[in-house]
Amino acid sequence: MKSIPARERLIFALDVPDAATARRSVETLGDSVVFYKLGLELMMAGGYHELVDWMVARGNKVFADLKFFDIPATVAAAVRRLNGRGVTFTTVHGNQGIMEAAVAAAVDVKILAVTVLTSLDRGDLDDLGFACNVEELVISRARRALAAGCAGVVSSGVEAEAIRREIGPRLLVVTPGIRPVENRAEDDQKRVLTVERAFAAGADYIVVGRPIRDASDPRAAAEAIQGSIASATLER
Repeated sequence: MKSIPARERLIFALDVPDAATARRSVETLGDSVVFYKLGLELMMAGGYHELVDWMVARGNKVFADLKFFDIPATVAAAVRRLNGRGVTFTTVHGNQGIMEAAVAAAVDVKILAVTVLTSLDRGDLDDLGFACNVEELVISRARRALAAGCAGVVSSGVEAEAIRREIGPRLLVVTPGIRPVENRAEDDQKRVLTVERAFAAGADYIVVGRPIRDASDPRAAAEAIQGSIASATLER
């Protein structure tokens, strides 16, 4: 059991259209959320680094989910831009050389390797030309991430148990696609789990977006998930 404070295990996906909306969301959630994921939409909206600085100054933890995928030198240069900003995690989505370049460039930001996006299933992998099943691809990418020196991986909770079985505790597992209830047909996330099942499978952190953002009372929704995390991690 890694020494991660229970309330930091919830990462809220701050998938909003601009920095002003992001700040209002953070203020609304208050101390119900400690850790936030800031992705590509916010990056493209402008004011991303200023938002990161504001959040870090408030005492929040930041996951810069930018999924860097370019030639290794370019990825390394991008990762260096995050050093010294108080960012906890960032993501890369590429081959061994890309992961190794990102790790070599990182000073105080931890590199997470994306395994297989939770919006993909077996049919999507066929479309992409992968002959193996989802679990085999996730394990292969997790092994490569470990060899490259990454701190962890981003993986569906569906495959988290296999990662723990094959690799053990040597990688952090950050699990998106979390739903407090069973998945709805219109949801674009295909490989999802509930909070309790994700932690039972071996997740260290969970990423939650819509179940908090779209709730009538986002703060109450976040606190309910925090309660589930506290119970789930206490039992591990």
